[in-house]
Amino acid sequence: MSTLTLARENLDRKGFLDLDIDPQLDLAAAINRLKKEKNAVILAHYYQDSDIQDIADYIGDSLGLSQQAAVTDADIIVFAGVHFMAETAKMLSPQKKVLLPDLKAGCSLADSCPAPVFREFKKKYPDHVVVSYINCTAELKTLTDICCTSTNAVQVIESIPADQKIIFAPDINLGKYLVQKTGRDMVLWNGACMVHEIFSHEKIVKLRQRHPRAKFIAHPECEPHILEMADFIGSTTGLLKYTIADAADEFIVATESGILHQMQKSSPHKTFIPAPPDNACACNDCPHMKLNTLEKLYLCMEYEQPEITLPEWVIAQGRASIDRMLEISARAGLVSG
Repeated sequence: MSTLTLARENLDRKGFLDLDIDPQLDLAAAINRLKKEKNAVILAHYYQDSDIQDIADYIGDSLGLSQQAAVTDADIIVFAGVHFMAETAKMLSPQKKVLLPDLKAGCSLADSCPAPVFREFKKKYPDHVVVSYINCTAELKTLTDICCTSTNAVQVIESIPADQKIIFAPDINLGKYLVQKTGRDMVLWNGACMVHEIFSHEKIVKLRQRHPRAKFIAHPECEPHILEMADFIGSTTGLLKYTIADAADEFIVATESGILHQMQKSSPHKTFIPAPPDNACACNDCPHMKLNTLEKLYLCMEYEQPEITLPEWVIAQGRASIDRMLEISARAGLVSG
């Protein structure tokens, strides 16, 4: 049996290639070699492990990653992130091969809004425009008029005429934040991100007492009672830029802990403390994001699997919502990353 055949069988069972790798192999050097040989680009989200971030060609949040996927001249896009991100890249560059190191790297927020259920929900509001956070499935994007990210959500909502009714999906916490920021009365789908809903108000209060000089910054996917405490609320990139520009030398950060790697690299003289969650393990890592590893990244580039494929109708019907988002971002001068 060939190695490639074995790899395909393992992929069918596990969602990722599970082959033995020479322990002496320099993975970083091998990945860089494959990038050149295959004209591949690695796009990585801020929530990836630090070793993946350090080898990526581009590191960013959902807006920046979408912008990069739309303009790259690479033949292969290797997406170190989660499933909906790789799907978005495929929709924006359908002619390119898009790889995801682990097909099981999903998203609790995307899973909270199944497209068939949302389709029936949408029928109750026939005169509403649908704005969906980009953290949703490709099929949900086919039911969406405009996508948004946390970077451009306010601009997207404000681009819609004031008398036009809106459904916002799938994140109810981001939706509530947008209602407060824009004054728009939107119908909100009741979905949420598992990472951003576990922060402990009590533990954060105690942590701030121990670090009175620290600024508390939070992602808008957090629950309202957490956001009420924040000195600054912003997208992942927005949080990073704030820590660079602000004079404070300590920050308590309420989002997935992967972003702390870039914060520390950008401001090595500052201290960054992950906001404590309300769980026993005291961790706020996304278990889906962390399924990707350097070993899986190497194997997926070597064998060009797992590959993201989408039905043509999904690409045709879903891409328009992303294109509208990118157009609004361009008009607003929003470039993330």
